[in-house]
Amino acid sequence: MSSFENLITKLLEEMGEDPKREGLVKTPKRAAEALKFLTSGYQQDIAQIVNEAIFKSDIDEMVLLKNIELYSTCEHHLLPFVGKCHIAYLPRGKVLGISKIARLVNVFARRLQIQENLTQEIAHCLQEVTEAAGVAIVIEAQHFCMMMRGVEKQHSILNTSVMLGEFRHNPQTRAEFLNLIRPD
Repeated sequence: MSSFENLITKLLEEMGEDPKREGLVKTPKRAAEALKFLTSGYQQDIAQIVNEAIFKSDIDEMVLLKNIELYSTCEHHLLPFVGKCHIAYLPRGKVLGISKIARLVNVFARRLQIQENLTQEIAHCLQEVTEAAGVAIVIEAQHFCMMMRGVEKQHSILNTSVMLGEFRHNPQTRAEFLNLIRPD
């Protein structure tokens, strides 16, 4: 049994459960595997994720990928938060393969997080990778720490945004992005 599995066994005991109970016998192994997956972003290398998927392009108009599913874990309560991420950038001589954009979201979401930092980390990474004239990100998420405990608000949604470059300095560019991500 790994040290991670031992910790989960101890956690079950501290909760008053019997880790030898039929339904819990394999729980330490399953939970350890799940937690390793949910925090796998710590072991991922951005250069390997991008993997030469940057292509020369003359386009200088907005590139927008909407509704990227997002699953992360709150660093304060170790509970999930789920939602969607909208990302736009203004290319300057090169574009990034669209699947790589979604993979970058996963890298940072699969770490213990707060949504505010997650939004910034994705934006700054995309800016660095693409050298874009601007990057804009909005994340909308529901937090289980708000839903399952504490104030128990089932329909609350936290929105966070980061605007870099032209999205920060040009009100028209920002407005275009925000208009394009409005729900249909």
